[in-house]
Amino acid sequence: MEPAPSPQEKYQLITRNLQEVLGEDKLMAILKERELKIYWGTATTGKPHVAYFVPMSKIADFLKAGCEVTILFADLHAYLDNMKAPWELLELRTRYYEHVIKAMLESIGVPLEKLRFVRGTDYQLSKEYTLDVYRLSSVVTQHDAKKAGAEVVKQVEHPLLSGLLYPGLQALDEEYLKVDAQFGGVDQRKIFTFAEKYLPSLGYAKRIHLMNPMVPGLTGSKMSSSEEDSKIDLLDRKEDVKKKLKKAFCEPGNVENNGVLSFIKHVLFPLKSEFVVLREEKWGGNKTYTAYEALEKDFAEQVVHPGDLKNSVEVALNKLLDPIREKFNCPELKKLSSAAYPTPSKAKPGEKGTQNSEPEDVIPSRLDIRVGKVLSVEKHPDADSLYVEKIDVGEAEPRTVVSGLVHFVPKEQLQDRLVVLLCNLKPQKMRGVESQGMVLCASSVGEPRQVEPLDPPAGCCAGERVYVEGYEGGEPDEELKPKKKVFEKLQADFHISEDCVAQWKQRNFLTKLGTVSCKSLKGGSIS
Repeated sequence: MEPAPSPQEKYQLITRNLQEVLGEDKLMAILKERELKIYWGTATTGKPHVAYFVPMSKIADFLKAGCEVTILFADLHAYLDNMKAPWELLELRTRYYEHVIKAMLESIGVPLEKLRFVRGTDYQLSKEYTLDVYRLSSVVTQHDAKKAGAEVVKQVEHPLLSGLLYPGLQALDEEYLKVDAQFGGVDQRKIFTFAEKYLPSLGYAKRIHLMNPMVPGLTGSKMSSSEEDSKIDLLDRKEDVKKKLKKAFCEPGNVENNGVLSFIKHVLFPLKSEFVVLREEKWGGNKTYTAYEALEKDFAEQVVHPGDLKNSVEVALNKLLDPIREKFNCPELKKLSSAAYPTPSKAKPGEKGTQNSEPEDVIPSRLDIRVGKVLSVEKHPDADSLYVEKIDVGEAEPRTVVSGLVHFVPKEQLQDRLVVLLCNLKPQKMRGVESQGMVLCASSVGEPRQVEPLDPPAGCCAGERVYVEGYEGGEPDEELKPKKKVFEKLQADFHISEDCVAQWKQRNFLTKLGTVSCKSLKGGSIS
């Protein structure tokens, strides 16, 4: 038998690849005395995708470190989060999550008998818990509750009271699950600090908080169950995995916001302690990496080609997905999957707001706005005032975009610059050339008219999501329906601030690197 790991070795296992730990001293003190008790919770909303292997990989680390691990299926949280899981689908989705999370854990070799599985409604409807919710609501300010849920709870124009309850319930879970620590993504940080502030006011101990980084999706932004192209579903067929990986953002030498490299770092390396790049002999043959840093260095120096990296991830990923696909190939689980996530045509009346239905609120997150890089600019063959641009937005092929900028922006100022592109307008022909997006620009209010393309923050990559402050977690429409005039309604409140920052209703346009701005047209409009 292998000797038990020392407290320091346990600490290294528990904290490796994490972005942040709140309560490091307390963590080490507990490890010197006994095993750590930790929980990870997941709200049973959209279908889990391959990014869920990231927390699963950490759960494997926790078990290797001897931790007592609880997995919470947060069904009540799913309902409170703007009814992402309607009440009538809650039980079905929770059962789906139980089956799929357990299948994921089994596929990476985690022994299920060492884990405790709990549903939120098993204890969150008890008299004691309910009383604590009321006690908490008597000391928490509306401002703190709203701030805590800003990056997790779905943001809408007319928020429901349920979204303000969400952070308090998550804080109380730490006490009712009798754990020392909670584990989650760094997007949960505000809820974690909320719990540290308010649990002691009820006489409960402050817990340790462990945070994973947010792993980029295949488009370079956060991997999300609501962005189809950014994620690979656990039940996707092999040909779908190949297709999505082929379209994935993986620019040669670029290690920033690279979802393919991030998946290797946070899932494949921790599981196997090595990664094999598969190559033909004429390109040097297969190469085995035993340290992620060496792989990243070779990719940055373009020793490893993006195509070889994607092909190698495809093989490794399918090995993880094969047992999950096999498990869900039985009639019972096929039926559960279709019942828990009905297609729009099968949705029952009253299910608006489900994952598959069209959002009703006219909110900025319905717009698919991305950073684009202008690869080429040419005059339109049949229109003197129009440019035809090829713009990279992180997809397999650049988009063709027609812009009326000839009289405002010299061709050389557009070439190779970063722009902000609205990507989910319905494509339309402009003088015979189909335009697949709109370059967003600031316009002056008076005459003579001046126009400046909006500028993303320096360092952004093509394909990065641009969002409005407070609406980070929303779901863009696949395609904006012209008759509904969603863009036009939102555009009425677009403007440029006195600091030259692009805004919607005084909320800044952002990427994860900062604000979107223009050079000089303060007080202008955006079109």
